Amino acid sequence: MDTNEVEIVLYGAETICPSCVNLPSSRETFEWLEAAIARKYPNQPFKMTYVDIFQPSGEHEQLTFAKRVIEEDLFYPVVVINKKIVGEGNPRLKTIFAELEKYGYISE
Repeated sequence: MDTNEVEIVLYGAETICPSCVNLPSSRETFEWLEAAIARKYPNQPFKMTYVDIFQPSGEHEQLTFAKRVIEEDLFYPVVVINKKIVGEGNPRLKTIFAELEKYGYISE
C-alpha cells in the first residue's frame, strides 16, 4: 500500500500552557515528534508544520484552528493529522502512530 504524504500540524506557543507545567515546550515537542516519526517510519514521507497559536500564519484553516485552541482552552501543543486532533498537552506517540498507520504508514 502506498502512503500519501500526511501533514501533521502542531499548534503551540512559545509560552507553556498553564495546565502543562513541567512538560516540554511546544517547539521541543515538535522537534521530538518529528524525530520520533522519522525513526519509526523511515523513507515514508510526511510533512510537519508548526503553527504558533498567538501569532498564527499559514492557510485559512490553520488560522481558524489556532483561534479555536485559544477559545476552547485546549491544552497545547495540539497535534492534528488530517483535521483530526490526535494529541493535546502531552501528546502520546502510540496514538499518533496509530493514526498514521490508518494512512498506510508501516513501522520498520
